[in-house]
Amino acid sequence: MKKMTLALLSGGASSEREVSLNGGNQVYEALDRNKYDIVRYDPKTDLARLVADAPTLDAALIILHGPHGEDGTVQGLLDLLGIPYQGSGVLGSAVAMNKRTAKQLYEKAGLPVPRYIALRRGERFEPEAIQGQLRLPLVVKPVSCGSSIGMSIVRSLEDLEDAVEKAFGYDAEAIVEAYIEGVELTGGVIGNDDPEALPLIEIIPKEGHEFFDYDAKYVAGVTEEICPARIDAAIAEKARSFARIAHTALFCKGYSRTDMILKGRDLYVLETNTIPGMTATSLFPQAAAAAGIGFSELLDRLIELGIQAKRQSIH
Repeated sequence: MKKMTLALLSGGASSEREVSLNGGNQVYEALDRNKYDIVRYDPKTDLARLVADAPTLDAALIILHGPHGEDGTVQGLLDLLGIPYQGSGVLGSAVAMNKRTAKQLYEKAGLPVPRYIALRRGERFEPEAIQGQLRLPLVVKPVSCGSSIGMSIVRSLEDLEDAVEKAFGYDAEAIVEAYIEGVELTGGVIGNDDPEALPLIEIIPKEGHEFFDYDAKYVAGVTEEICPARIDAAIAEKARSFARIAHTALFCKGYSRTDMILKGRDLYVLETNTIPGMTATSLFPQAAAAAGIGFSELLDRLIELGIQAKRQSIH
């Protein structure tokens, strides 16, 4: 069988560059050399080479996070070049990346979300009015960043303005939402038209981390991750259903991972990742492994789903 020439994109210029490079390195090592000739590209420096090489490329794996990688921009370029790629297209990538738009689509699909307010840089806001609507504690985060970058938990009104300014350091828009204390869960799905829900993962940040922040995500040993999650079967099935609904509501393709909070028996949807972390120990590959899908096989499947989605878009 003729080997496929595969473009592997990692790096980029977002605040999540190092995470992307690490993921790209691990994906590179896991890809089957009997199936693929792999050409690596860093969008920060190699876009012209990618465009020049496009006629020789059979497919692409996008291991990018944050703006200009996960927001539909690179996906649009690959569409223009006629190169199939894994995961969501321009529309799904863009709406999932924008937390305000995603929340509106979740609500339209009947998914429960924490109460929230959107703020724009340059517009005045009254901390007391926000406290009156949402009550402390609050979560403040940029609208279009991942990996918990720019995110804060606010427990006193005096800290709200600083938290909003911190979020505005990464985006022109911020989300302030009610903080819900509970069990952190994440649910992956894989597939195009009829996505399969993977086993849920329970996330337990260790002492010193109020939430699943950047260090808790990427520093070894800082977070305990339990798969399958230790919740009863009925709630687990509901959470998996929420992950599938979120995937469809945001026009996702291929795969996604939706983060949720369980308080008592009530589930709340937080956000959906269209390019989940892709090291062998990242959450999505862990869930796939629990479903019997090894890391190398998972990459094969994502590539196949991307090629399938491209064929469907042509016909």
